[in-house]
Amino acid sequence: MVMIPGLRQSVNEYLAGIEDLTRQELVWGAVVQEPSPWLQHQGIVTRAVVLLDQHVRERRAGLVCVSPIDVVLDEARALVLQPDVVFVSHERAGILRNQVWGAPDLVVEVESPGTRRRDRTLKLRWYRQYGVREYWLIDPQEAVVTVMALDGERVRRRRFRGHRRLVSPLLPGFHETAATFFE
Repeated sequence: MVMIPGLRQSVNEYLAGIEDLTRQELVWGAVVQEPSPWLQHQGIVTRAVVLLDQHVRERRAGLVCVSPIDVVLDEARALVLQPDVVFVSHERAGILRNQVWGAPDLVVEVESPGTRRRDRTLKLRWYRQYGVREYWLIDPQEAVVTVMALDGERVRRRRFRGHRRLVSPLLPGFHETAATFFE
């Protein structure tokens, strides 16, 4: 993660930039860039998008998007993140414009050596604070998917590995095993 020195922007300035695939976020007005993810990371992200999108489309439940997609969590304080995968339900489709303006129902982050600590601490705190309902943290090293229900101050964690089927209160009927994400 590299913070661009001296570059501070509002959300509008950040979003008015050139559209490209650079992995960057706006954290309290500072532009933060990350190196491109590793092949294993992108393979898991792709698998997660396919599995979630298939489930959501079959049920006409909403929209699944893959990064880079800007998620504006706090316009006034200039906090814009780019989760690996987001799901926004039909009930909350009003937050969808050219970006996601508010908390998605579900955020998925695939850990990398350089992002693990931030994904488990800062991003978890921000997602909970701004109203994300569920956060999936996928750990390629341990081949574990942690599903976290973010109910206000409380975080309920369930860890899934191997052939154990994921249970998601947010996605009833989602019957994939943890191992499926790592195939």
